[in-house]
Amino acid sequence: MIPYALAAGALAAALLGWPWSLAALAAALLLPARLRWPFVAALVLVSLRLFFTPDPFAGKYGDRLELSGRLRSSILRSPSGSVYVDYYPPLGDGWVRLSGVVARPARARNPGDFDRRAWLRGKGIGAELRDVKVIYWRARSDLHTRLRRRLTRGLSPRAAALARALTLGERGALGDERKAFQRAGLAHLLALSGLHVGILVGFFVLLGAPLARWRYPLALALLSFYLLLVGPSPSLLRAALMAAVWLLARWSGRSSTPLPRLLALALALHLLLAPWAVWSLSFRLSYLAVLGLSLALPLIPPRPRFLSWLLATLAATLAAQAAILPLVLHYFNYLPLFSPLANVVSLPLVSLLVPLGFLKLIFSGGPLAWLYNSLAHFLFQAVHVFSVLPGLSWGRIAPSGFALYYLALLPLVALIYGRLRLRSALWLTASAVLAASLSTSRPDVWLLDVGQGDAALIRLAGGVEVLVDSGHDWDARRLARTLAALGVDDLDLMIGTHPDSDHTGGVPGLLQSVPVGALGLGPPKAGDELDARMRATARARGVPLLPLARGSVLRLGGATLRFLHPPPASRGLDNERSLVFIFEYHGYKALFCGDAPASFALQWIPERVNLLKVSHHGAAEGTSETLLRRFQPRLAWLSVGEHNPYGHPSRKTLSLLKRFGVIVHRSDRGGAWRVPLP
Repeated sequence: MIPYALAAGALAAALLGWPWSLAALAAALLLPARLRWPFVAALVLVSLRLFFTPDPFAGKYGDRLELSGRLRSSILRSPSGSVYVDYYPPLGDGWVRLSGVVARPARARNPGDFDRRAWLRGKGIGAELRDVKVIYWRARSDLHTRLRRRLTRGLSPRAAALARALTLGERGALGDERKAFQRAGLAHLLALSGLHVGILVGFFVLLGAPLARWRYPLALALLSFYLLLVGPSPSLLRAALMAAVWLLARWSGRSSTPLPRLLALALALHLLLAPWAVWSLSFRLSYLAVLGLSLALPLIPPRPRFLSWLLATLAATLAAQAAILPLVLHYFNYLPLFSPLANVVSLPLVSLLVPLGFLKLIFSGGPLAWLYNSLAHFLFQAVHVFSVLPGLSWGRIAPSGFALYYLALLPLVALIYGRLRLRSALWLTASAVLAASLSTSRPDVWLLDVGQGDAALIRLAGGVEVLVDSGHDWDARRLARTLAALGVDDLDLMIGTHPDSDHTGGVPGLLQSVPVGALGLGPPKAGDELDARMRATARARGVPLLPLARGSVLRLGGATLRFLHPPPASRGLDNERSLVFIFEYHGYKALFCGDAPASFALQWIPERVNLLKVSHHGAAEGTSETLLRRFQPRLAWLSVGEHNPYGHPSRKTLSLLKRFGVIVHRSDRGGAWRVPLP
């Protein structure tokens, strides 16, 4: 039990951080003496590791610095500290000297956006370099580069990219092929982890058989070299630590070490070396997946050889998926339903490709290249087949959802291991499932951040969803990810306020990627390219067009949308033709103004609203005293891009909103904003 106490102490310290981990010392008093001291030792050591790891750029944020060092995957390791280099297109790996402004990493601006700050936190990096100027750059010319050349010699481009991913951990070489692996439920095969380390260690141990017990420290030395060569990703470091513990145990004469104990020791050592890794998604997926495996494998009954292998593969995949299911759904919003079968087909191929890759680093001859190309072709074919099969889509999961999932799963595990009776286990699991089913999502409005553009998602009772505007054309893919993260599989209605690229440029792209029930547009504008493209795309996708203008009323999902502008025969400028409507749901009202000038406000029937979507990103002509007096909003939303060249929002607009006591939320300062509905 000591390894588990060490792991628990290290995990408590890493999660709580300094100085809050000191509170965990009180809990240690409740433990038996045999477990208390390992728990306290791990807690103190990891806490000290965190305490003596200060922020190297404290007090320098906002300053322009010159940094030099080694750049790898956009992360610069310099004598001053490690920093992410925000530069496009990304610089290749090499030795660099850069000038840039040190800043805090960017957060996710919308649900489903990549959270660079969280990603870098898991690497122990708290700063990024912006406004970068390259003073010096020299490409890498080292052992890693030479090995890459040997590895890819004689391989087709696709096979070379696969070899770089499976052998050197360079998954970026696969490009869009990675998405196919994810859709097939095989993305874990591309992460250097237990499979790769197991094959590598087994190869070293077999090769060193004449050295008897001394082959184990030799294998450990070679494994350490490989770790330095490809870089210590959380999954690879976890696998390497587990292998290291096993090799040391074999060297000392211990015949076997249970997998859960290896995992616990690896976790404690990992957090002692890098306690910040606990915030890495890769770290959590890796340890939880292996925990699921360690619980399932001892339960697999003996069978004839083929059935044993088939059962073990299916059980291992299902156990690993059960352990990480809420994380996968929360972060990737998709679960491939045929993943267990995909693993049964693909694992034998990968088990051959991994050692072939290592052999090719030594012998880069023609026969090996031919064999690698052939096996890679079969693997890509299998990935393609499974990537187009159906899967389960899901939105973000609340913390309570994570808790209820594991509360439902743990009694079943205890039942399988004989720690709970059937009735008790089923009662506990059913209680958690019932609690989860009773928790329903509340209707809301998501005012999304699309920079200098507009987009808002309205979610109503009964799963009714309405998207108002879509930002620029390059925002379409980003908004599709946001919709998936919010659990939106299809839209009942999409409204384009007017054919300006910052409001409806993304409509054609979204129509092609997200099912839409109807597209609502204002009066058509002859000769407008974007207006024509939206209408043509809708017709091509079989999406009904809904003409909207002053006097139009829509009722859906218990809500009413009353359109105030423009007149049906409007022929004004683009902004003057913008749709303006009041959204009302159970007494809550929001006024969406698009880009309409406030000079039209006298034509709109006045009524008090709770929320104002400020017109034209806060431009002076979009807001007036008349508009604010007639609608008296309490809250306002400003969709505006950072450092935009238009001077939005104007000082006049901000001053007016402040004078009328309106609370303002801005996308350039806070990202997306969720407004709950009654």
